[in-house]
Amino acid sequence: MIKVLRCCIRGTQILVIHILSDLDFKKVWKLNHSSSRIRSFTNTCFDKMRTGAILRLIVLVSAFLLAAFLAFQLLETHMDIGLSHLLGGTGVIEEENTKTPRNKCGMYKACPENHFAFKMASGAASIVGPKVCLEDEILMSGVRNNVGRGLNIALVNGNTGKLIKSESFDMYSGDVNILIQFLKDIEDGTVVMMATFDDSASKLNTEARKIISALGSSYINSLSFRDNWLFVGGKGIKTKSPFEQYIKNNAETNKYDGWPEVLEMEGCIPQKLD
Repeated sequence: MIKVLRCCIRGTQILVIHILSDLDFKKVWKLNHSSSRIRSFTNTCFDKMRTGAILRLIVLVSAFLLAAFLAFQLLETHMDIGLSHLLGGTGVIEEENTKTPRNKCGMYKACPENHFAFKMASGAASIVGPKVCLEDEILMSGVRNNVGRGLNIALVNGNTGKLIKSESFDMYSGDVNILIQFLKDIEDGTVVMMATFDDSASKLNTEARKIISALGSSYINSLSFRDNWLFVGGKGIKTKSPFEQYIKNNAETNKYDGWPEVLEMEGCIPQKLD
């Protein structure tokens, strides 16, 4: 911008010198002013030169003002761009700083201290398997290839939140005694997470239901063919668990042909503190 202004001033100086060079007063005053004809001629020349000089001066001033205006416009534009860039960069930083942090397992809200965050979903018909997430770690899912038709169970250490083991039990054509033995071997203080997939009740007998009920379930005795069910309980629990959802297989209300809709559940499991 400073270079532009310098060029404008230099151009003004050159044009003024050029105008003054046209007004060669020495040549004019060398004429003999005693003659009226010469005086008349001289006055005419002066008038023409003054008119030309004034016009050139007007053009010069106009050009100078225009150049100065354009220079300041460019300077203002440059400053606006710089300011916009600065503010734009600041806005990105503010957006990053104010962006809502992601909660564990994609939960709606974070869990308080000394609680384990969990989110789970039942199976969808006989196509998509259930999914169990705890503390932002996928314990069971179709992607991990550790789910199957029937009851899907994950056992978690109630003190550390670490996975102990996970198994799936076919309750349509499998052996319920394998499930019963698995449930009996669960140690006190263990968190038990269960999710259904397809049929999870056809082979489920009274003994198995009684053990699951003792883990804190309220709906296990209602579980029937192709019902959907989610449950989080624990070995040694004294009350019914607040973490349980159940939906019945009903031809009139089913979302899928022959199966109810998918169930989803999330929450915060209190850590077992010794």
